[in-house]
Amino acid sequence: MECFSSHGNWPDPGQPRTFSPSSTVNESLDRVEQTTTGEKLQPTETADSEFTESHCGELVARYEKQSREPRLSWTTHLRLLRKLGEGGQGIVYLAERPGADNFTLPVALKFFSPERYKRPEDYDLDMVRVGNVAAMVARIQHDNLLLVQNYLDRERIRVMIMEWVEGFDLRRLLTPKMFTVMQERFSQKRWQHLNQVLVTAGPEQPRFKAGVAVAIVRNCLNALGALHRHGIVHADIKPANIMLKASGQAKIIDIGSAFQLNDPPKRRSITPAYAAVEVLQGEETTALSDLASLGYVLVELLSGQTLFSAEQDAGKLLFAKREIFQLLPDILPEEVVRNDLLMSFIQGLVAPNPVDRFQSAESAVVVEDGAAAFQRQLIKGDLASEYENDIRVWIEELLEMEIKGQL
Repeated sequence: MECFSSHGNWPDPGQPRTFSPSSTVNESLDRVEQTTTGEKLQPTETADSEFTESHCGELVARYEKQSREPRLSWTTHLRLLRKLGEGGQGIVYLAERPGADNFTLPVALKFFSPERYKRPEDYDLDMVRVGNVAAMVARIQHDNLLLVQNYLDRERIRVMIMEWVEGFDLRRLLTPKMFTVMQERFSQKRWQHLNQVLVTAGPEQPRFKAGVAVAIVRNCLNALGALHRHGIVHADIKPANIMLKASGQAKIIDIGSAFQLNDPPKRRSITPAYAAVEVLQGEETTALSDLASLGYVLVELLSGQTLFSAEQDAGKLLFAKREIFQLLPDILPEEVVRNDLLMSFIQGLVAPNPVDRFQSAESAVVVEDGAAAFQRQLIKGDLASEYENDIRVWIEELLEMEIKGQL
């Protein structure tokens, strides 16, 4: 503790040093500083410049009392800074959570809207499902999965507190505006490097180079694997729900539509353009449905165009997804179509029939025609890049541009 000081004088430099904490603090250490297995840890010693008797008796007493109370409570204030996004489920804000001694933590707040529900009871029932899933996701703590920090009921309106992810979602990165701004702001040398390694022009929007796209999808497969192992389906994989972080890693966000396989919701919220065939047909949504949605995202990243239009009616959309294998050669770049391994990987994700897809997120990475195999192929062909580092530098550049108001 800051106010704790040792008794007596330091011994000669050449002699062993002894330390004699006060009996009260020593007893506290004996009781508190143990590992989860019960093994006692060595007490932490505090060396002060002046060695006088401690005068923190009252603070020590408060510490002793608070550290032993079975229940703690305090008031936390959150200050909304700016809106991050808005959709059918509600609004997400960037907020600031202050602590003691000038500590502040940026967090993302999602307010779940009751507008789409017929009755308040329907909203409450759905929010219980969201809370149960949020509690499970909070315990997973996967690097490629959003970290949930809390889930609150404020006057019956549910609010989820999540980590704030510094970076950009794929939907924003894939806009022609973003591509134009980058071309205008980057030097010619930097722009050429980006086009060769990371992102280049596509028919409708920017498209990612194959190695980068697969690296992003592999991160997402790792996150989905963690969810699926805990019996959770994300149920809304799309570019807007995948972030590229300043660290260079991809992270799946927004678990508002996620559910436990053993407790599916009566009402499902879907994004038709990225929903699997079986979901559009009203059949059961499974972990394999997440793989199909991620496959559609991969095709969009590689092709530089939306695979399915949001304006398509249900019948045309369903037909297009059933015939997707016939569409792929026409919309994917030639270098992708020529690569049998990459095409096999794509088909293993987007196959119309779930039984023809990879049978798990893990297998989509490790099987002989999975993501890892394609990345090894790039290495063997001397076509690989330090994708994580390249993405990190790129995102940092974009964040700096955003701070300067250039985006």
